[in-house]
Amino acid sequence: MYRAHERLMFFLWTILVLSGPVAGAPQRVVSTFLCTDEYVFRLVPHDRIAALSYEAVDRHPVVSTIADRAQHIRVIRPSTETVLALKPDLVVMYTGTNPRLHVNLRKLGIPVLDVPWANTLDDVRRVTTMLGDKLGAPDRARALLADMDRKIGQAKARAPRPPVGAILYEPQGYATVQGITEEVMQIAGIANAAPPHALTRTGQLPVEAVIAAAPELLILGGEARSGSGRAYAVLHHPALTSLEGRTTMEFANLTPLLCPGPWSLDSAQTLGDLARKARRLHRQ
Repeated sequence: MYRAHERLMFFLWTILVLSGPVAGAPQRVVSTFLCTDEYVFRLVPHDRIAALSYEAVDRHPVVSTIADRAQHIRVIRPSTETVLALKPDLVVMYTGTNPRLHVNLRKLGIPVLDVPWANTLDDVRRVTTMLGDKLGAPDRARALLADMDRKIGQAKARAPRPPVGAILYEPQGYATVQGITEEVMQIAGIANAAPPHALTRTGQLPVEAVIAAAPELLILGGEARSGSGRAYAVLHHPALTSLEGRTTMEFANLTPLLCPGPWSLDSAQTLGDLARKARRLHRQ
């Protein structure tokens, strides 16, 4: 049964290819994952984007920096059939995501571009440059990196010194900071103050540990009115009011940090503003 399904997919793909010749450079690009959506939207002319993943424009919740700007582009829930129907000449996928789709596309001979995860800003530079070359947009890639460097310079110039000790407290109590998020925090003049000995194996920090640490700044991930679900309950825990007068507590939307890329530096200004506010209040 599975082999018959594969033969059917191959037959459909053959018909689609023969019905419309593809130019040398990618002309019908499909992105299948939120973090590749962010890149494809910025690097590929929009008339050459066949589809992005539905997460690019999802508003429940908003997890994309392009949710408002990408409304005119088709979005899909990626499957072999939906991707084939778009006649792509390149499918951009994040390494390790949607493995069945990846295998099927490879078997059918459809070009797939695997994008590695970026754990550092140096990785972001390498990934952005690679994508610029593969997508025929080296100038756009260089512009993204130049803009990133400009934001790094601006954030560093205004960063408080010594750094402000802060805990980044996310829904469900997650407080593990690493990778690009930690780099951006450091650039903005923030030092991670989450006590490592108090973190659980899953990276969560109990409310009592937050109170005991009494950081100069407590950044609550999300918006003040975001969600009434259980995941957000910890951000509104009444015990946190005991930090008033000792800790500056602010909600912050840090969506640019969800997917690593040049746009992640958009959060440097948000974090820097919070750090400077906390330092001013701490000195009063």
